Amino acid sequence: MVDTLIFEQMRESHERAKFLSEVFEANCSLVKHGLVLFTWGNVSGIDRKRGLVAIKPSGVPYDRMTAEDIVLLTLEGEVVAGRLKPSSDTPTHLALYRAFPGIGGVVHTHSTYATAWAQAGYDIPILGTTHADYFSRDVPCTRNMNETKIKGDYEKETGKMIINCFEEEDLNPMHLPAVLVKNHGPFTWGKTPEEAVHHAVVLEEVAKLAHLTRMINPIAIMNKHLVEKHFSRKHGPEAYYGQTNESTN
Repeated sequence: MVDTLIFEQMRESHERAKFLSEVFEANCSLVKHGLVLFTWGNVSGIDRKRGLVAIKPSGVPYDRMTAEDIVLLTLEGEVVAGRLKPSSDTPTHLALYRAFPGIGGVVHTHSTYATAWAQAGYDIPILGTTHADYFSRDVPCTRNMNETKIKGDYEKETGKMIINCFEEEDLNPMHLPAVLVKNHGPFTWGKTPEEAVHHAVVLEEVAKLAHLTRMINPIAIMNKHLVEKHFSRKHGPEAYYGQTNESTN
């Protein structure tokens, strides 16, 4: 009985350490991909089985951060492990986890082109197959936030604005794993923290491509059938992009 208890405690400790390490590595990859300057961004992950979220600590430079600095908290925001304060964007992350049960990681950055579209208050238009391979339509930008919400629980209200945007337009967050918060910046998500970072990288690139495309042709549009074709090649029951088994021969 005692041996079993010790084994379970060791296993739990190992799994928690692995979880924190995954979120730490995902945060570090934002720097690797050039998506953040200084402390301008954060990644979180969720362990749905245990109801725990791991997130970057607030204001800690990436080059000084360690896996032990990652903060662990409940979906209600109660810190259960970690000596540092969690990211100030934590309430936004938690709201998304509660609203979108299929996601396992969330990313927020101030990457240049995506943030420029957010500051302009425009959706990122779907203009090419690069965009359509990952996002099923234009990446939406949220509405203005009023004074009451700004002066209230601002980060939580930011999460609500994102959720309302998806509910009002009946959008599937698994088919459109990105959003722009007006005058602020992008949020992306995925099944894992790593996938959420991948989507953040792609979002920045399609934001750049859309900007350049509209400079060349301000009225550029994309054939909706081509959008559907490219999205369905990689997503859904009829997807055929990539390998169907472990063999790559």
